[in-house]
Amino acid sequence: MTLVQKSDIAYSKLAERIEKLIHEARKRTIAVVNTTMVYTYYEVGRMIVEDEQQGEQRAEYGTELLKHLSEQLSNKFGKGFSAQNLANMRQFYLTYSKDNIFQTVSRESENGFTLSWSHYLKLMRISNPEERRFYEIEAKDNNWSLRELQRQFDSSLYERLALSRDKEGVKALAHEGQVIDTPKDIVKDPYVLEFIGLPELPQYNESELEQRLIDNLQTFLLELGKGFTFVGRQVRFTFDEQHFRVDLVFYNRLLRAFVLIDLKRGTLKHQDLGQMLMYVNYYDRFVKEVDENPTIGILLCTDKSDAMVEITLPENNNQIFASKYQTILPSKEELKKLIENNINQPLNCK
Repeated sequence: MTLVQKSDIAYSKLAERIEKLIHEARKRTIAVVNTTMVYTYYEVGRMIVEDEQQGEQRAEYGTELLKHLSEQLSNKFGKGFSAQNLANMRQFYLTYSKDNIFQTVSRESENGFTLSWSHYLKLMRISNPEERRFYEIEAKDNNWSLRELQRQFDSSLYERLALSRDKEGVKALAHEGQVIDTPKDIVKDPYVLEFIGLPELPQYNESELEQRLIDNLQTFLLELGKGFTFVGRQVRFTFDEQHFRVDLVFYNRLLRAFVLIDLKRGTLKHQDLGQMLMYVNYYDRFVKEVDENPTIGILLCTDKSDAMVEITLPENNNQIFASKYQTILPSKEELKKLIENNINQPLNCK
C-alpha cells in the first residue's frame, strides 16, 4: 500500500469520526430544543390557567384573554402564538398538571429521545388517561416519529393489545407499555395492514399480499412490534427429498427466537396449523442455535375459528398462534366494546 493510499484511508476514518460527532451533536441540539419548548409551553399554559382562576370565572374572559395575549406575543415573537396555540398550551397544562412533566421530560433527555411539542399535541387529544399513557411510553421507548405515533393510534394498537389481556393486564399496559416476556406478548389479533393499499375484498392472492408487505417492509415491521428484524421471504428448506417454503421469516431480538409467518386467504384450516407446526419443529431442530429460544409461528388469515385452533394445537401450546388480518383501519368504538364486554374468555369446547 502506497503512502498516498494510507493517507486517503486515514482521511476517510477521520471524516467518519467527525461526521459521527456532528450527527450526535445535532441529535442533542434537537433534544434540547424539544425539551425547552415543552417546558416553556407547559409553563405558559400554567400561567394562563392561574390567571383565569384569579380573574372572572367566565368563558368570555378566557376567550378575550387568549385573544389579547396572542396579539401581544405575536407582535413580540412572531408566529407560534395564535389564540389556538395558546389554547393548546393551556390544555397541555390541564392534561399533564397531575403528572410531573419536568421529571418525565428529563428522563426522555437522558434516554437520548424526546417527544416533541407535536407529539404532545397528539397525545393530549387522547381522552382516556390510560390509553394516552400507553402511547406516551411506547412513543418514547420506540423513538416513534409523529407519523408513526399517528399510525399506531389510528390502527388501535392499545385496544388490540388490550383484547388479549385481563383487567390487570390492561392496567399494566398503561403503566409499563408493551412488555415482551413471552411469545404471546408479540401477537396481535387482528393485525392491521391498511398500508398495503389492498381492498377488503377477495380480489388478491397470497403472493400479492406477500409482495405488498415486502414493498412496505418498514411499516410492516412497525406493525409487528418491538424487536423484529427481517430474515427473508419464501425461505426454503428440504428434508425427505421434499421442498418447503416459509412465506416470511423474522427474528425477534427481545425473545431471541425465529418468528415464521404464513399468509392465508380465506378461512384458516386445521391443515394450515399442522403445516406451521411442521415448520416450527424443523426450525427448532435444524436452524436455531442451542442458546436461542423455541421458534414462534404466526398464521395470518382473514377468518378463523378459535375453537378449531384450540382443539388442533396442543393444550400447552405457546409457540403457534393464529390471528386475523385486515386491510382497513378498525373501528375504535367496536374494539372498546369488545374489551368492555370481556369477550376474550377461554373457550369451552365440548
